[in-house]
Amino acid sequence: MLDTPTSETPALNAPSPELIAQLTAIVGAGNAITNPADQAPYLKEWRDLYSGRTPIVLRPGSTAEVAAILAACNAVRVAIVPQGGNTGLVGGQIPHEDKAEIVLSLTRMNRIRHVDPGGAYMVAEAGVTLLTAQETAEAAGRLFPLSLASEGSCQIGGVMATNAGGVQVLAYGNARNLALGIEAVLADGQIINGLRALKKDNTGYDLKDLLIGSEGTLGVITAVALKLLPRPAEVATAFAALSSIEDVGALFQRAEKAAGGGLTAFEFLDNTGLEMVLRHAPGTRHPLSGSHPWYVLLDVAGSRADGSAGGILEALLAEAVDDGLVLDATIAGSLGHRAALWKLREALSEAQKPEGGSIKHDISVPVTAIPAFIRRAGPIVERVCPAARPVPFGHFGDGNVHYNVSQPVGMDKAAYLALWHDMADAVHGLVHDMSGSISAEHGIGRLKRDDLPRYKSEAELFAMRAVKAALDPRGILNPGKVV
Repeated sequence: MLDTPTSETPALNAPSPELIAQLTAIVGAGNAITNPADQAPYLKEWRDLYSGRTPIVLRPGSTAEVAAILAACNAVRVAIVPQGGNTGLVGGQIPHEDKAEIVLSLTRMNRIRHVDPGGAYMVAEAGVTLLTAQETAEAAGRLFPLSLASEGSCQIGGVMATNAGGVQVLAYGNARNLALGIEAVLADGQIINGLRALKKDNTGYDLKDLLIGSEGTLGVITAVALKLLPRPAEVATAFAALSSIEDVGALFQRAEKAAGGGLTAFEFLDNTGLEMVLRHAPGTRHPLSGSHPWYVLLDVAGSRADGSAGGILEALLAEAVDDGLVLDATIAGSLGHRAALWKLREALSEAQKPEGGSIKHDISVPVTAIPAFIRRAGPIVERVCPAARPVPFGHFGDGNVHYNVSQPVGMDKAAYLALWHDMADAVHGLVHDMSGSISAEHGIGRLKRDDLPRYKSEAELFAMRAVKAALDPRGILNPGKVV
């Protein structure tokens, strides 16, 4: 029997003045941030759940500089917290409060190194925003399909480190499915040069897939060879109203049958969430007449610009309306109309903030179990906090439900957020009972680290800790996160 790797972080040291000077020399004084006011954007996450402190924020400009930083910190056992666009939702990119961890921001590493439309790939550095990657692909006549609400600020390195999903996982897969190769720096400063743009490379352990999704605990991703796809000639978009979550499931099955691989997005939300968006997101308006319990936003893509995608969507919705499955629907008649429909979905997270505290769950269950999960979760939430308002939405086609719960109207926000552990424990217990996952696309980070042993087997935790101990034996990479 192998010795069980410890889950405890090895003793780490605070950086000495000498190390601070050494690291500053590596990146240059202008890219070594010590002023607290200038550090502030790097030390607080979007949902205000975590804020930390650091002696210095380093902004390297090359992989060689990242390697030098890690080698220096590893030698004296000083912790590094890698950070991209700081859009993570589980605290994985935020240092702890003891001011002993160095923040390593990859923002300056924002070059597109290479684009090969014929070879269907491009190489982007970690600090390239997702939006820039999309626009670069479009300029080359190709598609990079990963799409998130935070795409204007989230960065490729962070997207890969968390194995982000988004609204088109149904057709194109998550971040892992869109990476052909990576370049990364290990804890001791060794560089993995794995930017081979090969669809087939069966030469031993897949280090790319090991590092993707590891949340900066096994290495620092510095560049990625991204898969590019053919651009669809046509995308038809519709917004439909339904009376029940079971009907949402039935419409999904029909849409999948009608459009096949052309069904690129199938998002769902309820009326509570839509009303929040209409109250708080400027420029939004209800696309249908009257309020309905549930809504679906779906895209159908076509390879020919002959209206066939739109025809498939029209026929699907017409039949669903005739059968009483869809109550009302609209099909986007222009790019502006399509953008307006998608804004209703993309503004959902931001629109919950003015409603007070929101306890969020990023879970997944089998697609066919989504209706049962939502039906069963409501009474569970009510027992934890009477009058709390569930705001379920997400990516129906891949089973990912963002089961957010807003505070009761008039309740004190701090008192409500104090129920986070009890609420999450109850919802995650249901997810586990339904053979689901407590983290569909946001990762583990700090938020769910202590919950993981409840949902992972001893064998799985043993393997994860063994990998961590092998690649980061001094425990300097993002300590206290994931495992």
